[in-house]
Amino acid sequence: MTALRQTTEVVDPVPGAQAPHLPPQPDLVQLLTPEGERVEHPDYALDISDDELRGIYRDLALVRRWDVEATALQRQGELGIWASLLGQEAAQVGAGRALEPDDMAFPTYREHGVAWTRGVDPLQVISLYRGVDYGAWDPKQTNFNLYTVVIGAQCLHATGYAMGLQRDGADSAALAFLGDGATSQGEVNEAMIWAASFGAPVVFFCQNNQYAISVPLERQSRVPLFQRAAGFGFPGVRVDGNDVLAVLAVTRAALAAAREGQGPTFIEAFTYRMGAHTTSDDPTRYRLASELEEWKLRDPIARVKAYLARTGIADAAFFDSVEAEADELAVRIRTGTVEMPDPPGTAIFDTVYAELTPELEAQRAEFVEYHAGFDTEGH
Repeated sequence: MTALRQTTEVVDPVPGAQAPHLPPQPDLVQLLTPEGERVEHPDYALDISDDELRGIYRDLALVRRWDVEATALQRQGELGIWASLLGQEAAQVGAGRALEPDDMAFPTYREHGVAWTRGVDPLQVISLYRGVDYGAWDPKQTNFNLYTVVIGAQCLHATGYAMGLQRDGADSAALAFLGDGATSQGEVNEAMIWAASFGAPVVFFCQNNQYAISVPLERQSRVPLFQRAAGFGFPGVRVDGNDVLAVLAVTRAALAAAREGQGPTFIEAFTYRMGAHTTSDDPTRYRLASELEEWKLRDPIARVKAYLARTGIADAAFFDSVEAEADELAVRIRTGTVEMPDPPGTAIFDTVYAELTPELEAQRAEFVEYHAGFDTEGH
């Protein structure tokens, strides 16, 4: 079965030239400009090898191909829904790469790039969106918690986990992912109060893609989101969320501070979702096409490619090999998705708790009895 080719155009910036019609961004930490030029920041130096840079590009490219393929699968009726990360790859790969093996990540429902860096197989994520399980990976093995659909709830989970780490004397930290819209949720604010009060080793990583589900940022907050951290009594920092190197440096520093007992940090990764909120959303109803075209000039993958090519860290053969690997991944995702077996109906009861409660036992028995009343044709 033939996989679909990548359908989202990546705009390669012109080396050394300012991208046209590109409005200025707010003050933020940046180590790699949209044109692919390395810059320095006094507070966030990054020592990174050529092999690591090539590995980061590979991560970005393969995660995007996974996302494009999953979107196509949903459009073809193979997935119930899909939450795209298009345009947010740098924020997720950079943050995921900053985690140490013993750190624990708490995602929302869009952190496919973080899942990739933690060794989660794409099909284990896709099975959730196909509706055959609740998420097929082992959070203990990957140190990547299951996806959380309830907006903001994972921040409480992360804070509680971090407080447990603190009491155990563990040398690790928790990383909680959230979106700009989630900052208005009570759970998030409660989590930050608890984290601040106990100096918990947790980092709140907000991917500000500027629209939440459909509401522009200026209608969500009167101040930049990172400034809210001061009200809770811990540091906040805003980073260019389309700059994977800056995200890596900032998140690495925040996690190190958490492990050292300095308490929480709030990171605002200023980015932009180039696709819909989910495949059930129509973003043309609340934003202009011209804005999307402007943000394509800040494409997170194009700037890394430009830097690697300009400096000679990677050549055409390397980029071709990554593209070929992406093609292979797309075939595996498509084949694995359409061949994924449906679970028995009773499976919905099996993993709610470690052991079935009396209530679930009764519900399961009722479910079995009800379905036994139908013939093999379902009548």
